[in-house]
Amino acid sequence: MKNNPKTILITGASTGIGYGCVKEFHRRGYQVFGNVLNAEDAERLRNELGDHFTPLIFDVTNVQSIQNAAKEVEKTLGKDQGLDGLINNAGIAIGGPLMLQPMEQIRQHFEVNIFGLIEVTRAFLPLLGARENHPTTPGRIVNIGSVNGRIAPPFIGAYVGTKHALEGISQSWRRELLLYGIDVVIIRPGSVNTPIWDKGVDVSPYAHTVYGDTTANFAAFAIKEGKSGFSIDYVGNRIANIFEKRKPKTHYALVPKKFKNWTVPRLLPHRMLDRMIGKGVGLIQKQDT
Repeated sequence: MKNNPKTILITGASTGIGYGCVKEFHRRGYQVFGNVLNAEDAERLRNELGDHFTPLIFDVTNVQSIQNAAKEVEKTLGKDQGLDGLINNAGIAIGGPLMLQPMEQIRQHFEVNIFGLIEVTRAFLPLLGARENHPTTPGRIVNIGSVNGRIAPPFIGAYVGTKHALEGISQSWRRELLLYGIDVVIIRPGSVNTPIWDKGVDVSPYAHTVYGDTTANFAAFAIKEGKSGFSIDYVGNRIANIFEKRKPKTHYALVPKKFKNWTVPRLLPHRMLDRMIGKGVGLIQKQDT
């Protein structure tokens, strides 16, 4: 009897963390379904990876396209196979102070990072085991959060809000899915050398506002940190290792200089951290006491 390869769906597969995950799981012999937004990215990844990679062109904010993709995966797998995993990675980050950022942009963050995640998960849950007579062992969901969902820097408040929401939704969903034996794990990357910050921290619309200098300071810091962060290959490998653990923890933080950038900020009193961040980006004059 032929052994089928393990199967996994990864959203936001064309660049960044998603691309790192696609390459790593493919290297480990998985049948990888990778969500992309356009035919060009689909063709590029298909040519690069060849066998055992199937691109799925859909927008996580388009319910019909998600449902069509789920039917395509179901047809490809056949009646005797399900999905071993779903990695919800697709997301956006557009910088700006919440007082001034257009509400359309703020809503877009939630449409992609939260509502899109929910729609994708709901569509593929049956293939992960949320159905009667599921033919294989229940799958596992990995939701890609962010350390920023807990530490909450200024000027990416919409992104922070979605990643904070992801934490709560993931916790509730993990408990609800005990019924089917489907696990949900949260992974919170810190700085990763990915294009998201180069494209996302464009604060030029606020250059002539009261936040002009401070948003520019923050953008420069964020891009510097991103470019010195973990590589996408390293993060993809860590995520795959976590996914394959028999009994993973419920959450992981993948953070360069973890004690300084993750442990300490969460231990400091909030008011102290406020002042440190405020002075760092110029929201508080450094000579103030």
